[in-house]
Amino acid sequence: MRAISRPAIGIWIVAAIGIAAIAMLRTSSLGRAFDPDFATGWILLAIIIALALYGVRKKIPMLPLGRASVWLSLHVVGGAVAIAAYAIHVGTLWPAGAADRALALGFALVFLSGVAGHLLQAVLPTRLARSGPELLYERIPAEIARLRDAAAETILGTAAVAGHTTLSDFYAQTLAWYFERPRFAVDHIVGGQAAATWERLKLGAIERLLTDEERPNLAALAAICARKRAVDAQYALQSLLRAWTFVHVPAASAFLVMALWHSVLVHVYAG
Repeated sequence: MRAISRPAIGIWIVAAIGIAAIAMLRTSSLGRAFDPDFATGWILLAIIIALALYGVRKKIPMLPLGRASVWLSLHVVGGAVAIAAYAIHVGTLWPAGAADRALALGFALVFLSGVAGHLLQAVLPTRLARSGPELLYERIPAEIARLRDAAAETILGTAAVAGHTTLSDFYAQTLAWYFERPRFAVDHIVGGQAAATWERLKLGAIERLLTDEERPNLAALAAICARKRAVDAQYALQSLLRAWTFVHVPAASAFLVMALWHSVLVHVYAG
């Protein structure tokens, strides 16, 4: 596990001081003078807006707005501060009222998806590195098509040299399915060996039926299958890295709108 950097430690210390200050504001006479619900609510809203700026920073990486790693650290720590500020502001795990409960569910979805995304970003890059040279996600379909063509050429070469169709029949009945698109996604995500086992069993079963002239091409086909397995792993892991953002970002955007609307309603009815 990587050691926490000094700047990150400093950010966490400032965050802890901030949480303590929010808690004191809730109970102090100063907080009562300014209405603790309004004070902590506005602080929470400010934190949420600040967290949303991380998404803006990611969309314009070319601007000199500081290092991405610092922004990520601020986003993670800010998320922890938001949880504490929310708990202090609401004062209960499950508030009363349909609107407040909708806000609570929205906040929980943002929090849980954010934690899941942070864990995925910490674990999956190492897994991707182990699967071989990383491919751009958009190029994976083209790479699978290239491997499919290479497998087909190997099969045709075998039929031309050996004059047998055993290997081509095997490809049509078994491997054609494998090369159509990425396979064994769940197995690759959990780090299993189902894909490798499937390849070994299928190729081992057909090897016994091949002639000596056909076996060298089976070895070439096995190498192509191994490369396909690595590409499938890249597809599964990169898809998962992308998928969580399709939950977290819309949930965060919706919660921000709900929080702003909540603030408007509170002040309208308070007046």
